[in-house]
Amino acid sequence: PSARLCASKPDAVSPYAQQGTDAHSLCEYLLLTALGRNAKDPTEELTYYDEEMQSCAESYRDFCLEQIADAKKTCADPFVSVEQRLNFSRWVPEGFGTGDCVIVSDSLLHIVDFKYGLGVLVSAAKNTQLMCYALGAYDTFGSLYPIDRVKLSIFQPRREHFDTYEMPLSELLTWADEVLVPAARLAIEGNGDFKAGDHCQFCKVKATCRERASYNMDLARYEFTNPDLLDDADISEILSRVDSLVSWASDVKEYALTQALAGKHYEGFKVVEGRSTRKYSDEEKVIEVVEHAGF
Repeated sequence: PSARLCASKPDAVSPYAQQGTDAHSLCEYLLLTALGRNAKDPTEELTYYDEEMQSCAESYRDFCLEQIADAKKTCADPFVSVEQRLNFSRWVPEGFGTGDCVIVSDSLLHIVDFKYGLGVLVSAAKNTQLMCYALGAYDTFGSLYPIDRVKLSIFQPRREHFDTYEMPLSELLTWADEVLVPAARLAIEGNGDFKAGDHCQFCKVKATCRERASYNMDLARYEFTNPDLLDDADISEILSRVDSLVSWASDVKEYALTQALAGKHYEGFKVVEGRSTRKYSDEEKVIEVVEHAGF
């Protein structure tokens, strides 16, 4: 049901999301250029362009070219598409996504996904996002190529992580019918059960979700326990969820502050101006600059 809740909320563009968008634009340009296709250099329009982004994008380009070269070993003329819109609404109503690089050869459908983020290590194994993309690609190109295998690749250079997973097409289609379709039906209807976990960090209602609050407040039973009195099982449980607890608490505080600045009143709290004590890290440099200015 969180899908319907999130759909009702506006998108908020974070610096991290903008970084990812910039990196994808650069990746698209470099790969298209390497394939001999026309593309406009976006670097002057990118907000977060730097040497690291250039290096990561070049590595992604090279990775994709390697995958294309592998496909040509068994198929003289594989289909290669960059930033391909993929429609999988046959299984998920209004479902679509964008494949960063889609390679279709005589027997193999390969989806390559570029991840610029540092926070979460993304695995290719049974990756449901890429499996949905593969369904969209199969629905579009399956009548043109005798596809029987599907390959999913994650390229996450800032984590030095490159992961690939391969599965039979029949397994993908079985998953689509038996798992994806029923789940999508529940989501469209707003039914089913909420499920809290690490994925909550990407949810638009993460600060006010009762399921997430209940999930994290479950640790409150240890609140006044001396750590020396906890057994190993207790400590293991706390350690496995403490990062999620800290993240949730920060999200609630940030949400409350935003609401308070907009006029919301929370009993027992008020908004006050913060104080910060600043100190020059290099006083000699300050003196030099001030004297140079004529003081």
